[in-house]
Amino acid sequence: MDSIALFWFRRDLRLDDNHGLYRALTSGKRVLLTYIFDLDDWFSQGFNDQRVAFVRHELEQIRQALSAFQSDVAVRVGHALEELYKLCEQYSVTDVYVNREYEPQKIKRDELIHNELKKRSINLFSYNDHLILKPDAVLKSDGTPYQVFTPYSRKWREIYNDLNPPEYPSEKHLSALWPMDAETQPTKGLENCPKLEESRIPPKKIKPAMLRTYGTTRNEVFNEEGTSGLGVHLRYGTVSPRIKFKGSAQYSEVFTTELIWREFFASILYHFPRVITESFRTEYDRIKWRNNEQEFQHWKDGTTGYAIVDAGMRQLNQTGQMHNRVRMIVASFLVKYLLIDWRWGEAYFAEKLMDYDLASNNGNWQWAAGTGVDAAPYFRVFNPISQQQKFDPKQAYIRKWVPDEMNGKIPEMVDLKFSRERCLEVYKQALNA
Repeated sequence: MDSIALFWFRRDLRLDDNHGLYRALTSGKRVLLTYIFDLDDWFSQGFNDQRVAFVRHELEQIRQALSAFQSDVAVRVGHALEELYKLCEQYSVTDVYVNREYEPQKIKRDELIHNELKKRSINLFSYNDHLILKPDAVLKSDGTPYQVFTPYSRKWREIYNDLNPPEYPSEKHLSALWPMDAETQPTKGLENCPKLEESRIPPKKIKPAMLRTYGTTRNEVFNEEGTSGLGVHLRYGTVSPRIKFKGSAQYSEVFTTELIWREFFASILYHFPRVITESFRTEYDRIKWRNNEQEFQHWKDGTTGYAIVDAGMRQLNQTGQMHNRVRMIVASFLVKYLLIDWRWGEAYFAEKLMDYDLASNNGNWQWAAGTGVDAAPYFRVFNPISQQQKFDPKQAYIRKWVPDEMNGKIPEMVDLKFSRERCLEVYKQALNA
């Protein structure tokens, strides 16, 4: 029997430029592919989730491509370690290949899996793929991590230019796959998974024309063609960050800077895992939040009376997506005008966002709250009316997500002037405590 290696898809749902997959395919062994809907992961909140539907959609795309190689993906539902054990026993697997995940819980999980597989004389090989540069690759001269984005970005580009990270043409080695008949896909536990409309899946390719104007159009909330839409694809690795960075560099420095922000937030979470529950700047944990549950519910439902806030929250609730500029507006509104703890908003986004990523979500919410790294000054408050006038002047975005009959019909839940002054006073008290 041929020696078999197992490649476990995680945040890397693609066949091209996939580092771990490339290493497995060029190992000299036949390669079996698997994806596990891990009950210990965020799927534990239930499978009635558009993100589960997205993963299933992308797996089906991979399966169709694999049919040309008489192979398939063994999809499983269960606890990751248990399912790996079963697959390793069924196929006499000697080596397991993965791409690393850098969230604290995922690091602990992989350490456990490594130790348990080792007891069975099975090797676990892991590689960097989700990020362009490893989170411990960009450090200050004294070996400590950067805590401010601008110098981090400068160093990141310097290291990138020196390394010129290679691509890993995994797509050229698929003949090494283990031949297997099309697997019957599991349904137990997935019965309530919604069907994902194709129209809600953004394209994976970026138009050069969009990149050339990205610096200005990315903030136009009414302009659906002004952003890349790559968030969900980067989250699940259905596109290669290496290829996207290299391909866009000649067109837009602003766009590549956004990709570096993604790496920066991942680095912060990796080096300072406490930010999951604490403010990065701990003095801000002294803020006395109002945390009014009724007002929080109005914010979640999109019934605050401020049209651009309500439009953003309704888009989120209906589609799992929200324009990035609007994310900043609704976050500022919740934290600054309602004085509701940023962690409440961060948790709600975690439930709803198609492109939810712990590092980026946490980093952006702390930025909006003024509690994080490279934080906006606490007195910077996004006025929803002026933001609407600036970035949606013709109300195209608002008309799409807030029905005309609702405009002006919902009372404004707070007075902006009073709430802003209240916020500044509460922040000052916390900082002077």
